[in-house]
Amino acid sequence: MSLFLHRLRQMARMMVGVPDYDAYLRHMASHHPDHPAMDRNAFFRERQDARYEGASGGKFC
Repeated sequence: MSLFLHRLRQMARMMVGVPDYDAYLRHMASHHPDHPAMDRNAFFRERQDARYEGASGGKFC
């Protein structure tokens, strides 16, 4: 049941555009163990900038 609730929360976050920080941490640990992971706030800002092109000065929705 807890796995179901975890997947449901994950799916809901994806639908509204909230990135999965825990999945990011798992990815960094398994694929890039020599690089430090961003903290939660930096990760969220980076994902928002990537989604809306805010950091690059591009279009903003």
